[in-house]
This record gives sequence, structure tokens and C-alpha cells, in this order.
Amino acid sequence: QVQLVESGGGLVQAGGSLRLSCAASGRTYSMYAMGWFRQAPGKEREFVAAISWSGGATYYADSVKGRFTISRDNAKTTVYLQMNSLKPEDTAVYYCAVPQSGGNYYLSDEYRYWGQGTQVTVSS
Repeated sequence: QVQLVESGGGLVQAGGSLRLSCAASGRTYSMYAMGWFRQAPGKEREFVAAISWSGGATYYADSVKGRFTISRDNAKTTVYLQMNSLKPEDTAVYYCAVPQSGGNYYLSDEYRYWGQGTQVTVSS
């Protein structure tokens, strides 16, 4: 089992920044990547970003590319999502998750462990 705890959400004005953190515990040796998803009211959960644990390769949704940056601290088994130039359409609950081995980073069904989520609200 892997436990994930997100933090760093909040209310920010459009154009502002937030940094989300996701701390992993438990069987972290089994992790090979971590991803961020988000879900706005009335919408499906969507992929935001992912990072591989070994090589640090990163992947982004087109909607956040150039504005969001995913990074990791292997020693702390923590992943960060730096969000800049935030827009009202970024408002959602943000979740970190760990994929099953060999899973497709972009598909939520491929993720085995999920955090409880943290709310991000961007006002116009």
C-alpha cells in the first residue's frame, strides 16, 4: 500500500501561483511514477502532469503546458506541482496518484493509489 497526502491548495487570483505537494508513504519502493489529476464540478477527472521516478521524465496536458511544472524529491518521496499564470478554468480539486506498473500515465484508470485531493480555486 502507498499513502498519499496532498497539500498547498487554496484561493488565488487569476495570474497568481500555487505550489501543490504530495507526500508518499508506505511501500514507496514500489513506485515508478506519480501523476496529478484534477476534477472540476460536473466534469470528468482529467490528467494534468506526471513524472517518472527514475529518470525524471515529465508529461503535461496541453492545457497546462508552459504554466505548470512537476518535480520530485526522491529523498522525501514527495512530488510538487508548481502552478503559475493560473486561470479560472484551473479551478478544481487536484489529486496526486501512483500508477500501476506499466500503466499509461495519461489515463486515470491506470492509477492504483490516490490522495484525498486538495481544492484549488482561481478567482477572476
